Amino acid sequence: MPREKGRKLVASNRKARHDYEILETLEAGIALTGTEVKSLRAGRCSLVDAFGQISDREVYLHAMHIPEYTMGTWTNHPPRRVRKLLLKRQEIDRIGTKVRESGLTLVPLSVYFSDGWAKVEIGLARGKKSYDKRQSLAKRDAEREISRVMGSRNKGRSE
Repeated sequence: MPREKGRKLVASNRKARHDYEILETLEAGIALTGTEVKSLRAGRCSLVDAFGQISDREVYLHAMHIPEYTMGTWTNHPPRRVRKLLLKRQEIDRIGTKVRESGLTLVPLSVYFSDGWAKVEIGLARGKKSYDKRQSLAKRDAEREISRVMGSRNKGRSE
């Protein structure tokens, strides 16, 4: 069977971009069992409340929910088990120092398949205050209004 090409998105954490200021993003592999991969290929995954943590110079993903595979038997996995992320040692050390010193956190942004391999995009993030969230919403609404007006203005000229 030929290996699939390209990138297929399984789940994204849109709320993370609202609640956190993403400073840097990394792509990491995930250590999964067989039924977890089958459940992900079916598009079943939730990143709500998931977070990354570094312990013993390894990065782990906590609270990511991958539901049990419906066709699985006794080999099924626990849905919220802790999963190891596969990163290079230099990357782990670099983000480990930033997390310890700067008070940053690791937040999963999306889960996808890249050339057949399950990957997770994690972001090095700083939490936003409530007034920062309001400013982001106001800025986004203003940009949307400007693009709407410019679009209608351009339509009027072309006729």
